[in-house]
Amino acid sequence: MVTFAALKLLPMSDLSMAPPRTALKSKRIVSIDLLRGIVMILMVLDHVRDYFHAYSYQYDSLDLDHTTVPIFFTRWITHFCAPIFMFLSGISAFLYGEKRSRKELSWFLFTRGLWLVFAELFIVSFEWTFDPFYHIYILQVIWAFGICMIVLSAFIWLDRRLLLLIGILLIGGHNLLDNIHVAGNGPAALGWSFLHDQRFFSFGHSTFLVGYPIIPWIGIIVTGYCFGNLYSPQFDPVKRRKTLLSVGLGAIVLFILLRFSNLYGDPFPWSVQRNGVFTVLSFIKVLKYPPSLLYILVTLGPALIFLSLAEGKLNAITEKISTFGRVPMFYYLIHIFFIHLLAVAAVVAQGHKWSDMVVQTWVTSSPELKGYGFSLPVVYAIWLGTVILLYPLCAWYDRYKRAHQARNRWLSYL
Repeated sequence: MVTFAALKLLPMSDLSMAPPRTALKSKRIVSIDLLRGIVMILMVLDHVRDYFHAYSYQYDSLDLDHTTVPIFFTRWITHFCAPIFMFLSGISAFLYGEKRSRKELSWFLFTRGLWLVFAELFIVSFEWTFDPFYHIYILQVIWAFGICMIVLSAFIWLDRRLLLLIGILLIGGHNLLDNIHVAGNGPAALGWSFLHDQRFFSFGHSTFLVGYPIIPWIGIIVTGYCFGNLYSPQFDPVKRRKTLLSVGLGAIVLFILLRFSNLYGDPFPWSVQRNGVFTVLSFIKVLKYPPSLLYILVTLGPALIFLSLAEGKLNAITEKISTFGRVPMFYYLIHIFFIHLLAVAAVVAQGHKWSDMVVQTWVTSSPELKGYGFSLPVVYAIWLGTVILLYPLCAWYDRYKRAHQARNRWLSYL
């Protein structure tokens, strides 16, 4: 990801200069939509794995004592989704603000953040569980996006050089907090969990899973917002590509050096395993909850390189992939509901009750579902089938959104 070297790679004049507020032609950036589309497709693989893979109901896919290489990489490759999407959201926020005043951008980020928090609590949590009584609220990626947008709505008033420094410090320094934990079920413990400690909490008949502690995610969206300046119309495209490539390569080199040293950047050191392949798996196995510095480096480094190399690379296939990247929230909402519906049919087909897929905890932790599931090839077949089946609906919404967004501001929230 981004290191302090980014302060040298991004000229201070570019970071501090407020872009002109003249009317700009609306033109989407192909490489951003394409990268976002790729990670949205990968995201579906992760969620299909949750609902259909028999192994996931027995072991953690990254547990080196039990996993296989295909199972490990099926889970590990999806690590790229959330940080890339959060980073691109920061870039998109900057580009949205290019055509509006700072006050308008701040209000949009604040209200869209509130909407995303609401959607996570009452729409997405229901889609994950199918429990109308909300015994569990799952505060995951949409909740984190919402909170980060609310924070960003205030941060955009800061000088952009200071904002970049804050983003880098949050990304690079938050692992200093790894050993801080607040016991109990009270407000202090809940507040610290929101910030930096993934946990379950129970209040009355409801459980809350704080899946995405927000400190490092704020760092990612803030840094992405600062990188949005690279996509300003007045920024030289050649310089942009060189900057993205340099920072991306630097992030990967920094990951290798820090990971090899085992000194800092992830709470779980790598170690020599039973063979060379599993030693490599140990080396790249980094913590997502919350995302460690090394996790961010190894996911956003390749993303920046991709952005550098993918500009203007559009053909029939990449155009279809980009469709998913242009309607991410719509796609997110419909894919979870669709996968869960398929899982209800699958659980009945394997002799369980349909109600076993109405869960009150994380689906793979549900005791009623022990013994349920399918092999990895079946998981991949369901994944590809889901992506193909949802494409026409996403393409329709993409056309509708582009035709009506100028008149219907609410479409910007979806």
